[in-house]
Amino acid sequence: MKKSMLAVAAGLLMASGAHADTQYKILVLAMPSKYHYEYIPVARDSLERLGKLHAFEMTYTNKPEVFDGDLKQYAAVMFLNTPPEELNEARRKKFEDYMKAGGNAMLVHRSLIIPPNTWPWYEKLIGRRTGNHPMLQTGVVDVADKKFPATFGLPEHWIWSDEFYVFDNPYQVKINPVLNVDESSYDPTKIWPGQVSHGMGKDHPLSWYHYVEKGRVFVTALGHDGNMYKDPQYLSHLMGGIYWTATGKGAKP
Repeated sequence: MKKSMLAVAAGLLMASGAHADTQYKILVLAMPSKYHYEYIPVARDSLERLGKLHAFEMTYTNKPEVFDGDLKQYAAVMFLNTPPEELNEARRKKFEDYMKAGGNAMLVHRSLIIPPNTWPWYEKLIGRRTGNHPMLQTGVVDVADKKFPATFGLPEHWIWSDEFYVFDNPYQVKINPVLNVDESSYDPTKIWPGQVSHGMGKDHPLSWYHYVEKGRVFVTALGHDGNMYKDPQYLSHLMGGIYWTATGKGAKP
């Protein structure tokens, strides 16, 4: 009996120690959309593994009601392929207040798309307005900032297949590019019948960071297909973004 009680006590101490070692907590909102839903369980499994490996806690949900709670507990809020227009006015206000109080945001792929003028504050949070995009293709993604954590696990030139979003900048927001795509490596005009697509030229960012309100914002347009959330290099890219967004650390001067 005594041995059993000691074992239980040791287990509780180990659990307490594991909890104490957690560095920060993030919120991941992963809501489905018409073309983005199969990623949800895959991404959850991979992010939970990253959390265990890198000692952070995560609330992973597809329920926007989470914004009705206390956002201050989170070092960062991630919109993971989530249509941002799904948040109602009250929840938008909660998120804006979170950022104004020093919260931090990470925006991934589909989360960069929002109907123009639906939520102008969020468009400024992104730093760019997302237009249409050509068909999913294989291209060459180039590292634009070797000193930023979201590039540390990537080669200087990375073969990647994705929807290479096209952006404009109606609010004249200054961003710091992390990844660019080489438009000569794919066809920016290849799109579905009845639609028109065009390139952006030499400067075509796919990932960047900047500062909004009192917080940090990391953006990546990559992440269309569910299988990408099993790819070690893509997960390294996401982890670098999580690390910087949640802590502000890791970027080299």
